[in-house]
Amino acid sequence: MDERRTIIVTGCSSGIGAHCARALKADGWRVFATVRREADLAALEADGIEALLMDYTKPETIAALVEAVRERTGGRIDALFNNGAYGQGGAVEDLSTDVLREQFETNVFGWHELTRRVIPLMRAEGRGRIVNCSSILGILPYRYRGAYTASKYALEGLTITMRMELEGSGIEVSLIEPGPIASHFTANSLAKIRENIDLEGSVHAREYKRQIKRLDGRGPVSRYKLGPEAVYGVLTHALTAARPRPHYLVTRPAKQGAFLKRILSAALFYKLMRRID
Repeated sequence: MDERRTIIVTGCSSGIGAHCARALKADGWRVFATVRREADLAALEADGIEALLMDYTKPETIAALVEAVRERTGGRIDALFNNGAYGQGGAVEDLSTDVLREQFETNVFGWHELTRRVIPLMRAEGRGRIVNCSSILGILPYRYRGAYTASKYALEGLTITMRMELEGSGIEVSLIEPGPIASHFTANSLAKIRENIDLEGSVHAREYKRQIKRLDGRGPVSRYKLGPEAVYGVLTHALTAARPRPHYLVTRPAKQGAFLKRILSAALFYKLMRRID
């Protein structure tokens, strides 16, 4: 019987998920990595990772994933790293309700569905780790990121509530709030803005032009952006520490932002946030 610790990692086609799946495999975990497209399976399988298809917006694929992992492991799932997500940009008044709903389907409801299906298997073993990759925007508001910010605020509330409810079960729950990380996330966000926002007809058209210039690589690059290995550093603590923390801030902007929110008045803090690009 394979005695390796088992983990499901979602959103592994690139970025944080791809890096963490490979790093966990190198550290002795049995990794089940999920992607949405068949074309992304081969690269993971070439590295000895068990790759499976799963789309957070399609409950039947979530059920199939959990069943496949259960069959392969005899029902043992030691950890779940919910990571796959996207960021819908645009001013709140420019977001249709359907676009906002789509953001929540991927970033909240799908995560909830997968987590609910995994918890009974963890309860049967009397242990488990659930780690949700949130965002600093789950703590701080940011202009023109209302849909993504709202989804991460919701995720934070669900996750911490679940952490309290699972106390004493042997299942530990943590949030990672990275801040700027080098990945394809920005490119995917730019595509969603162009797909779902009336960039020319909006009253925010001038601001959109400035934002898109930055998002498509023509603007300055944040000197505080870190690689996905920075996320893996805190993920390993959340997965293995005797007392994993509820929150893991990763980058300097994330840590500074959380600190300023604690010490400044609400009026001053939000005034400061309005000035951040």
